Order: sequence, then structure tokens, then C-alpha cells
Amino acid sequence: MTATTEEARSALLALRAEIGKAVVGNDAAVTSLILALLCRGHVLLEGVPGVAKTLLVRALATALDLTYKRVQFTPDLMPGDLTGSLVYDAHSAEFSFREGPVFTHLLLADEINRTPPKTQSALLEAMEERQVSVDGRARPVPSPFIVVATQNPVEYEGTYPLPEAQLDRFLFKLTMPIPPRDQEIDILTRHASGFDPRDLSSLRPVAGAEHLDAGALAVRSVTVAPEVVGYVVDVCRATRQSPSVRLGVSPRGATALLAAARAWAWLSGRAYVTPDDVKALARPALRHRLDLRPEAALEGATADGILDGVLAAVQVPR
Repeated sequence: MTATTEEARSALLALRAEIGKAVVGNDAAVTSLILALLCRGHVLLEGVPGVAKTLLVRALATALDLTYKRVQFTPDLMPGDLTGSLVYDAHSAEFSFREGPVFTHLLLADEINRTPPKTQSALLEAMEERQVSVDGRARPVPSPFIVVATQNPVEYEGTYPLPEAQLDRFLFKLTMPIPPRDQEIDILTRHASGFDPRDLSSLRPVAGAEHLDAGALAVRSVTVAPEVVGYVVDVCRATRQSPSVRLGVSPRGATALLAAARAWAWLSGRAYVTPDDVKALARPALRHRLDLRPEAALEGATADGILDGVLAAVQVPR
């Protein structure tokens, strides 16, 4: 079954509204997740416990007609617990492969930074190449395949920093703050009226693989003027020249920002990318790709602050 471009856009906008039935606020995070689906990109959600990171992903999974699995990352989680392993069958006297939870369309890697780097890295091949190699054989994961990982801030006890190579595989890093007072009142009012975040049966699937495929195909036709391409490159190159940054945005990061801007333009109903699209997505697409110098971090510098300075300094094409 195939979907038209307009059917795909309508379904993805309906997806955003459906998630809003369970999640109060966080509209930017919801939209970014939908853009990641269009780009076949992965998302890292960061926030303190209790800001609805897991609820957001569960609501997304419920509103999508795709397979979904959740893995709780713990210090004793092993790579084979994710990818699968060979199991000996006594009846046939042979080893057979038992698939791990990575063989799904949407994988929630909950609290990914509570497991050691060795297990975190087990996701690298699946995230980048859409396959898992076990016993010398490559096994493809389903398509589409999207990892949405949650993590607590790195200063929390019992956390391990994600390797730079894995961070670079995430299309977006989204920060989920404590909600403002009016939204927190709305959350408590919903709970007082009987809302149970563990029960999402009121949500219904409104988008499927056919809509994502049609949308992803349509995004490729979005026009990007040479001046906008140059703007993306200039923004990324400026991060490498910042005195507060030890390692700036790589060409992979520039490619990710451009892809996200095209998806946002298409979802907004436009066939071309504007510099404002690039500026709107620079923070989530680039913040996790900056490696700050220790002395700059001690002085209070942040990735978002550096990006704000870069965006203010780089000339915007007219």
C-alpha cells in the first residue's frame, strides 16, 4: 500500500495531534521526533527523571502502526541482550539465532547512559548500517528503524557518557526541561480527572510505514538554494573555529542539519528550505556534536550558548 504526498503530510500532522492527547507541552520535541522519522534519523532525549521522556516515546509508538520494543538499560546489560545471540537447540544439535529487541521498527533505549560504553556501542552498527553482525553474518533490521534513546543529565550518579562516535549517530539531541507552571497545572488537572500515563489505550494509530516512506521520498524533492547550502556549511565551520570548542561539527553533522531542514520545510508545506529553517533546527541537530574545552565548560560555556553565538555571527543569506 502506498500513500500520496498529501496523505503522508496529513497523517504526520495527525500523529503530532494524537501524541498531544497524552503529552502536555513539548511541542518542539514532538515535531522533532516526526522530523527524525522522515529523515530515518535517531533521537536522544535528555532530561531529569519525571519530565515524560518515556511517556513521549510510548505515545509516539502507540500512534504509529509500527512494531515497537523497549529496553531498560542497566549496568549489567550485555551487548547480546540487545542484538541477539546464538542459542543451541538440543533437538537439532545446531545453533540458531535468537533475535534481540533491536529487530523492530521503533526501539526505545531507556536511560541509555546507565549502561557501560561497551553495551552502548552495540547499537552503533544497527543505527548506522541498519544491520547486526553476529557470528560473521550480517542480519538486517526492519525498515524503517529508529532508535529513540533517553538519558539523565551526565552529572547524575550512575551514568556513563556516551562515546562521541555514538553521539554523532543521533540526528537530534532534545532537552526536555521542567514544564512551566501553566503546563504543570494542566498535567495535574489531567491526572486528577483520571488520566493514567500507563494506559494509552485512548490513542490510535494514525500513521504507518507507507506514510513515512511517501514523506521521506517527498522530502528529497525539497529544493535547497546554493546560498542556503553555503549557510549550513558556514554555521558548521564556525563551530570549529570557536575558542571554546575542542571539536566542532563534522560534515556528518552538516548533512544532518540540512536533512532536518528539508524535512521541516516539507512538513510546513513548502518546497524549498529557508535560512530560518536552518536556524530553528541548529540547536537540536548540532548541540551534541560539540566537544567543549574543559576550561570553557568550567567557566559556564554551553553548547547551546556557543551555537547561539555562531548563529548571531554568521551572515544570513538574503
